Amino acid sequence: TSGSIILGSAEGGLKVTLYNVNMIDINDIDIDQLNYWYFKTMHHEFAHILHQTKSYTTDFNLISAQDYQSTSWVNVSNTDALKMGFISPYASSETQEDFVELIAVYVTNTEAYWQSQLTTAGESGSAKILEKFAVVQDYLLTSWNIDIVELRNIVLRRSSEVESMDLTELN
Repeated sequence: TSGSIILGSAEGGLKVTLYNVNMIDINDIDIDQLNYWYFKTMHHEFAHILHQTKSYTTDFNLISAQDYQSTSWVNVSNTDALKMGFISPYASSETQEDFVELIAVYVTNTEAYWQSQLTTAGESGSAKILEKFAVVQDYLLTSWNIDIVELRNIVLRRSSEVESMDLTELN
């Protein structure tokens, strides 16, 4: 009723479910669409699994505490979200979504895209995004031994290979 679409879910620190996968036309692969609807969602939901298993510092929750939009995030434009210090409108809904959106957006987009978002965010917005990203980066490294920059390199390389794969003969 709010105008949002559920793309996936993470349950109990164990399972990620993606919705609408039958809508993928394997004969007409559009990597940008796959990235937006599925790859970003997979990383978003998996990041929920991570924080459901090992909590991140509550310091993260204080950075944008007064700016969360709850259910009205659907009315927030991408530019407005960035200027408020959120990497996406959905990130402005609450702290856990903010945390996982930073991971998902970072690993599924290039450095040039990331920098363009920080530029759009302006001085105040980018400062908040970078402060939160530092918490995310430290959490992944210290809790899971995951280097988010290395992860992004792998994700981008592998997603670029999808267009050349024969998706009708997966073994």
